[in-house]
Formats: sequence, C-alpha cells, structure tokens
Amino acid sequence: MAHLPQIKIPATYLRGGTSKGVFFRLQDLPELAQTPGAARDALLLRVIGSPDPYGKQTDGMGGATSSTSKTVIISKSTRPDHDVDYLFGQVSIDKPFVDWSGNCGNLSAAVGPYAISNGFVDPSRIPRNGTATVRIWQANIGKTIVSHVPITHGEVKETGDFELDGVTFPAAEVQLEFMDPAADEEGDAGSMFPTGNLVDDLDVPGVGTLKATMINAGIPTVFINAGDIGYTGTELQEAINGDDKALAMFETIRAHGALRMGLISTLDEAAKRQHTPKVAFVAGPADYVASSGKQVAASDIDLLVRALSMGKLHHAMMGTAAVAIGTAAAIPGTLVNLAAGGGERNAVRFGHPSGTLRVGAQATQENGEWVVQKAIMSRSARVLMEGWVRIPAGTF
Repeated sequence: MAHLPQIKIPATYLRGGTSKGVFFRLQDLPELAQTPGAARDALLLRVIGSPDPYGKQTDGMGGATSSTSKTVIISKSTRPDHDVDYLFGQVSIDKPFVDWSGNCGNLSAAVGPYAISNGFVDPSRIPRNGTATVRIWQANIGKTIVSHVPITHGEVKETGDFELDGVTFPAAEVQLEFMDPAADEEGDAGSMFPTGNLVDDLDVPGVGTLKATMINAGIPTVFINAGDIGYTGTELQEAINGDDKALAMFETIRAHGALRMGLISTLDEAAKRQHTPKVAFVAGPADYVASSGKQVAASDIDLLVRALSMGKLHHAMMGTAAVAIGTAAAIPGTLVNLAAGGGERNAVRFGHPSGTLRVGAQATQENGEWVVQKAIMSRSARVLMEGWVRIPAGTF
C-alpha cells in the first residue's frame, strides 16, 4: 500500500459559550473543499474524527459530544453592512455526514473575536479600549447576528470575570444580538410557528398525544411539558442519557415534530437531520442541584428547561435553543410562557442542567402575526489552540 503523507490546514480551536469547535478561514481550505459538497464534508469529518463506531472521536479533534463535534468556516462577507459570513457544520459522531441545517448559538460567541483577530474587520472600527461591533451573516439560516466584542489595548479581550454556567472558568463577556431570529416566509419551516398555532396536539405513536409548542426562532424547536412524559424538569444528563428507552422516545417525538413543522417530508429523513429540530421539555420553577453541585433555587429562575441535542440531553443549553426559549417565553400562551407563569415578559431566566441562563426577547403582534425584533444573551469565548490540523492525504 502506497504511503500517503498528511496535509496541513491552518485552523483555530475555539471555545464559544458551552461548545467548542474547529474554525477555518474559507481561503485556507484546500480548493476542493472551498465549495459545498462531498469533498468539504469528507474533510471536516476526518478533521473531527468521524464516523467513529466507538463513539469517542479519538483520531480527530472532536470530543464525542454534540457540543464538541463542531466545525466553522468563516469568510469575508459579500453582503452589505456585514463583516463576515459564518457557516456552521454539526458533525455526526457515528455516521458519515455533516448537518448544515442550523446555527450553533454558542459558537456564535466566538465568531466576532475570531473575525477581529483574523483581519476580517476594518482596523479603524476597533477601539484601543472598549467594545467592537461585528456584524455576522449566519449563512446556514440567513440571519444577522451582532456581536459586541470587548477590546483591550487594541486586541480581543478573552480573560475576565464573566461566569457562564456550564463553563468551568470565567472569561470576558461577549454580548450577542440575534436579529429577527424567527424564520421568514422563505425560511426552512415557513414561519415562526410553522403550524400556525402557539400550542398543538402532537400525536406520537407509542407515546401518546402531547401538547407541544413548535417554534422556529434561533433554531427549530419542539417544546413539550415535562410532566406529560414523566419528568420533573430537574433532571441531569445521567437520568436520561443512560436510558435507551427514553432516548428512543425523544427521537420519536423529534421526528414527528419535524414532520409536523414541515422540516422533513417523511419520517425516514429525520435520521439524516440530527441537528434540527431540537426537543426540549419545560416545567415551572423548582429547587435542584446542578451538575457542578451548585444549588439552584426556584426563586432564582422563571422556569426549568432541559433540551436534547444530537440524540442526548445537553449538559447545559444550546445557544440557539436559548434564543427559542427567550422568544417563546415572550409570547403569551406558548408552553414556555405558561411554564414561566404566563403573561407578558421581555426576558426570562431558566434553569438548565449546569445552572441558569438569562435571555431577553421582545415580541409584538403585527397584522395578527408574532414578530420578534431580536433576542439578546451573553456568552464568552476563548482561543484554545491555533496552528494547523493534519489529515491524511486522499481523505477528500
């Protein structure tokens, strides 16, 4: 067998929010991978170490969880009033595909700092000390994200005292504005509420008929009540991820929700669309102990939310799902809003397995339709490593 050398590709490994991923500049990718298609997917799969039947991604950069099996491609934006185009690829751990159907809200926090550090933002717009504003075009979903990046001595500030539950160490705060986060008429699911209802009866064979709020804001999400499926909303990962029957139930709910939302045309397609929609279950506030041992008091939160990503209960909360939570909470009558006590609100603090998170959103009705101008939340980001990734020649 002929020896094939490894090839080197410039890359940066970053943490954004409670996720981490491998970032590439589009122009640094091999020519075949600079356009969407099989070559690009094969390259990213090999970088991350997928597909891995062992589920460990030992021979790649992935961390064998949905939060750490991620890739990002950044390029100078061709759109007016935007600095960069941001394309996110969720890499399957055990199957040979990359899901391009949605955004990663957590890694969105790293895009602005990366764009500044890599020369995508005009230096004249970067203060010596203060905050730089980066306008990001999220290419997967066709939406604008505005990132407010702290700057010290003309460089991105990464260290600080901002604490984010689900991240071990404090860092500098990056505020994100997800502009017009709901789907538009040309969006993937057609509208913010693809079924036209704030709450639907979702028939799920083997499970029953569940009340569900199906929303496309931030990321398509199916919200159900924790009590309707035998949970309290205080569960941590081990309560669900070790239960194959429970995981199968959630996947069945997800598939039927995807079908009802118009994201897929047959149930079989759900297996090839793992990233979206998400499934989350909600409950009213209650005391619980987070995975870190931190006590979370019912009086400190408005509601409880647990969400699944790539077939497993997430250790904290996906950033895009947080946008969906904030948006749904702002609209009276959704299951999220009702779990938070109902009524009008422009911000919500929810409890997740790692602690709490606050997200703001303002909703108004225009011509009978709900509209959300933006959702706001704070995350943090940090470069973990930069240089080159190596993959065997002939991979793509």
